Amino acid sequence: MIRIGLGYDAHRLVENRPLILGGVTIPHTKGLLGHSDADVLTHTIMDALLGALNLGSIGDHFPDTDPAYKNADSMLLLKEVYALITTKGYKVGNIDSVIMAQQPKLKPHIAAISKSLASVLNVDPDIVSVKATTTEKMGPEGRGEGIYAQAVVLLTK
Repeated sequence: MIRIGLGYDAHRLVENRPLILGGVTIPHTKGLLGHSDADVLTHTIMDALLGALNLGSIGDHFPDTDPAYKNADSMLLLKEVYALITTKGYKVGNIDSVIMAQQPKLKPHIAAISKSLASVLNVDPDIVSVKATTTEKMGPEGRGEGIYAQAVVLLTK
């Protein structure tokens, strides 16, 4: 049996916050704003994993109204989501994701991001595709106001 999930998330860029993507801190003058560490890529992948099994969204599992998740490490939250997936008898078949950001340039960090996510999901980095693109200076991402990400996951049983 296979299940497919789609995830999407967006966060605003602000000063005095670290920029964390897929558990990797990226050097930049701004970081993402959010209740947790605002790791937009990891949030996207968590939503895709949860959606594949009709388990709700990350907001259902880790609400931003709960002080327990203030500045939470999204990689630890991903571990919890992964545990839910494996409890249901599923494993990750593959992940395809894309990060949309005008700045910073993410290409030098893609391999580290893929490895970071793969380590939490107990899979080979080859099945965790992470891509990055700009929006050609269009929209909020193009103006440097935020970053968004999309992901599709395939789960197998």
